[in-house]
Amino acid sequence: MPEILEVVRRKLRFRSLRRGTKESDLVIGGFAQAHLHDLSAEDLAHFEALLDQNDQDVLSWVIEMMPPPEAFETPVLEMLRDFKKKI
Repeated sequence: MPEILEVVRRKLRFRSLRRGTKESDLVIGGFAQAHLHDLSAEDLAHFEALLDQNDQDVLSWVIEMMPPPEAFETPVLEMLRDFKKKI
């Protein structure tokens, strides 16, 4: 199982660093660089679900301009919010 999680982490790290906008790369990519190694399998699935969404939507949820759909209000989103406040 740990090997599978490392493969997932590498895939998510790559996806998070190539978002298309500088702010997304900094926030989402920076978060991935700092925290992916600490995330559980469930958290990794939540992060991947966020990566499947439109960057502008995710950033608006992170900076709390708009509330996310209930399914995306997860501990990972809260970690992203905390990360954004520190950068």
